[in-house]
This record gives sequence, C-alpha cells and structure tokens, in this order.
Amino acid sequence: MYRYTEFDQSIVDQRVAQFRGQTERYLAGKLSEDEFRPLRLQNGLYVQKHAPMLRVAIPYGLIDTRQLRMFAHIARKYDRGYGHFTTRQNIQYNWPALDRVPDILADLASVQMHAIQTSGNCIRNTTTDQFAGIAPDEVVNPLVWAEIIRQWSTIHPEFAHLPRKFKIAINGARTDRAATLVHDIGLTALTDQAGNVGFRVAVGGGLGRTPIVGVVVREFLPWQDLITYLEAILRVYNLTGRRDNKYKARIKITVKETGVAEFSKRIEEEFARTQSGPTRLTRETVEAIGARFTETSYLPLPQDDAGVVTLAASNSEFARWLKRNTHAHRVSGYAAVTLSLKRKGVPPGDATADEMDAIALLADRFSQGELRVTHEQNLVFADVEKRELPELWRELKALGFASTNIGLIGNIIACPGGDFCSLANAVSIPVAAAIHDRFESLDYQFDIGELDLNISGCINACGHHHVGHIGILGVDKNGEEWYQVTIGGAQSIAINGSETARIGKIIGPSFARADVPDVVEKLIQTYLGLRERDDERFVDVVARTGIEPFKENVYAEAN
Repeated sequence: MYRYTEFDQSIVDQRVAQFRGQTERYLAGKLSEDEFRPLRLQNGLYVQKHAPMLRVAIPYGLIDTRQLRMFAHIARKYDRGYGHFTTRQNIQYNWPALDRVPDILADLASVQMHAIQTSGNCIRNTTTDQFAGIAPDEVVNPLVWAEIIRQWSTIHPEFAHLPRKFKIAINGARTDRAATLVHDIGLTALTDQAGNVGFRVAVGGGLGRTPIVGVVVREFLPWQDLITYLEAILRVYNLTGRRDNKYKARIKITVKETGVAEFSKRIEEEFARTQSGPTRLTRETVEAIGARFTETSYLPLPQDDAGVVTLAASNSEFARWLKRNTHAHRVSGYAAVTLSLKRKGVPPGDATADEMDAIALLADRFSQGELRVTHEQNLVFADVEKRELPELWRELKALGFASTNIGLIGNIIACPGGDFCSLANAVSIPVAAAIHDRFESLDYQFDIGELDLNISGCINACGHHHVGHIGILGVDKNGEEWYQVTIGGAQSIAINGSETARIGKIIGPSFARADVPDVVEKLIQTYLGLRERDDERFVDVVARTGIEPFKENVYAEAN
C-alpha cells in the first residue's frame, strides 16, 4: 500500500473543501446546472436515474482494511447499506444525497481515499493486474509505476478538460491481466536484454460504440521517459481530438482518422521537443515513491502444506475451491485467494456494509490487512499462507464468498444497467440473475470450463461485453429492451506467441430479454458439441470454427 505524504493529504483535503463550497453554492442557486456539472463530475458525482451516484477511486485496485471499513461506514451512514465494486477497480454508491457528498469525501480523505477524476473528460483511475507484485509470471512490478502515473495525472491542469474521458492501464506480467489493449493507453512494463526496465506503449484501444484494439507506438520506452512520453500522447490528443461530436471524441477515433503512422509521428515530434524537460523521471524520484509503499513480510514456508493436501483429497468442495479460487504466488508457501462477489440473488460486484466489515476482519487475519479489487468485480487476498487456506475457506464459505465460479460462466461481469443508470438502454442485473439461475449447477459450470460472460446495459460498455467470450449488450427497439449477443471476444489471448485482445462478433439480430438464457444455453450446447477435447475453451472453439455454427443453432427455430 502506498502511504500519503503530507503533500498528498493536503491536496485531497483542499479538494474536499473546494467541492463543499461548490456544492453549497449550487444548492443555494448561485451556480447553474451547467456550471456545476463539470465540477461534480471531476469529483466522481453523477446524476443517475433515481439519485446521485458517487464513484470512489481505488488506485490500481489496492486497499487496506481501514479503507474497506470506511467503505462500509459510508454505505451505512450515507447510502442504503451496500456498495458496488466495478470493472474499473472502483466502488460506487448509488443512493447518496447530494448535500451529504462533501461529508462522504471528507470521511474518505481521513483514510487517504478520494473520488477525484473518477468521471468527467479527464484521466481516470489507472488500473493494473490484481496480482501485481505477487504473480510468478511477473517481469516488472507495475505498482510503483501506477502510483507515479496517479500522482502525475491527478488534477493535471493541462488535461482536466480533454475531448473525452481517458483511461490508462499498466501490466507487468507475461499474461495481460489488465486488458491494456482496450485502453486509451496500454502500458506493458518489461525489460530489455540488458535488464533495463521500460514500457511497450499501445495507444487508441477502447470499447464502447466503436470497439478497437490499441496499436503499439513504442516497443521499448526507457522508464525515465514514461511521464514525458505520456504527456506527449495526451498533448497531441488534446490538440487534435474532436470536440464537435462526443461519439467521435475518444483517442481511438483520433488515431483512426489521423492514421497510425501520422499520429505516431506527431507523438514523437512532441516527445523530442520535451524529452529533456522537468517531467523526466530520476532514480531518486522513483525510489522515493517506492519507499512510500508498505512492505509485506513473508515467513519461510514449504511450497506445499500437508493439511491442505489432506483436506483436498477428502473434500471435493474444498478441492474445487483450491482449483478455481486460489492462485500461484511468487513466494513459497503463499497463495492469492479470490473472494467471489457473484452470488445467487445479489447483483454482481455488490457487497453490504456488514459483509465489507467481515471481509476486513478476514483480511487482517489472513492477508496482512490488504486486499485488491479485480476487473471481474471480485476481491483478492494477495498474501495468504497456504497452511491457513482450510480455515480461510471455512470462513469465506460461512459468509457466502467461497463460490467456486472464478473463470467460469457463473462469474458474470455486469454493469448496474437500467436499474440505476440513466444512460442504459436495458437492465443488466436481472439478465445476469436469470443466466446465473440457468447455470447454477457447479458441476455443469466445471463441465463447460473456462468462459467469460459479460453484460452491458448500453453501448458505453461498462460491462466490457465486447471482450467477453460471450458478450450481451442491451439495446433499445422502439422503447423496448432487447439484447445483442457477441461471441469470441477476449481481453487477452495468445496468438503466435504474443498477447493481444480480440473483439467479439455479433451473431445476428437481437433477442427479447426472456430469451437470453435460452440463447446462452444454445451457445453452450453448440460449443460442447464442437470442442475436440475437454480442455478446449469456448473462445478457442469460436476462433477455430467461426461464428456460423453457433449462429445456425441459435436461430434454427426462428428460421
């Protein structure tokens, strides 16, 4: 965990005081709605269908138990007793009263948290791999670089009013668990042959109305140039991005309309002009920021624990949990554990105040007081002693967080949809619930194997449906809710030895809400009939066969 300096704290405290004054002036009629809108947006406050919605930043998905307990406190005192963890590694509150939002921000500031730039046309919360710092396949720990980007981008005056919102992701492992290629800027931290740290830089990725996989504009950028190069990209975008049409304002459209070669040329020209400027990083700066992170202490433990092996041999439920919910750790005798927030009757990503308090107690006991939020709307304990896994499993099972659906169809990703969001064309939560009920059997889920199912209530794609193995998008047809289905998407997939992303393909005309579970069932049955071995994944079968056999089976009765 990064710990604030006095300067960090003063910035957040000043922003709280500033927004309190802005809110008071708005409520007194001294600021118009148009004047207040950009102010509230850059403090994470939306006006949704039923009430304001506050989005709180969880920098690169990392929190401690003190902060989680504050989330619980806010849910109890200011909201309706729960919070919603998002695909952007944030938490949202759907029912705060506008006049209490400054009080919420003040409470957050007391535990080194804020909602700055979680909305609006600015640089949003930088995200990364939920296993950053502990993954065995990690080449470079991205956490300190994510923090450097956070400090640079927060309240940056030049980039406070970009043509459109801007998202940066950074990954330091061989497997891209941060979905870097579908971000405005995607960074891969790596080393050259001499062991020097640098970054592969991709630009122009994104989902939404026009899903595009980003293009690499630098294969190796020395770490010293990271911020200067990011500024060059942002400056070119800020000057050339379209402001006449918000649907064509994202950097992906600017890159497409300008052309990759020309856009890259402009970046390099701007970078050359500023490369030796004050934003060039020094080793002293990086080391100083790195020193602000708390250190995790590890015991010398054997790689395997006899008690774990014995229980797994005698208890199939525990053995399944070990397979699906625990993950390899770089330190012998330790594991990372995913707590599933995908439960029957509960919207994906939701947790009550009491549940957050209970999770905080467990994180203190089992994970050195820290945890992470994932892109899949789950939570992770990153540093669990393997010998403690049986007891942790029992505790999580009692709380309802031990569902063995991680990586399976039951681990549905879904935005809040039409139940809350004023932008949505259709509901997401009831559709997720209906699919969850259809595939509730864990035996069936294990037979199906690895499968990502993502649902978005509108084209803004907060549920990342474009990169789901099965993606479901809510669309409006003459005032009625319908759902478009894509298959074959992936946020990260290996092709010819390198990682890339893949956008799913639409299988055909959209479906009525009641038909969606049947459509998913037909897709699954088609896949099971086509796979050549039990471990061939749904997404790999789609890549091998194309979408036609799936389309034929789904629409067979209609024809």
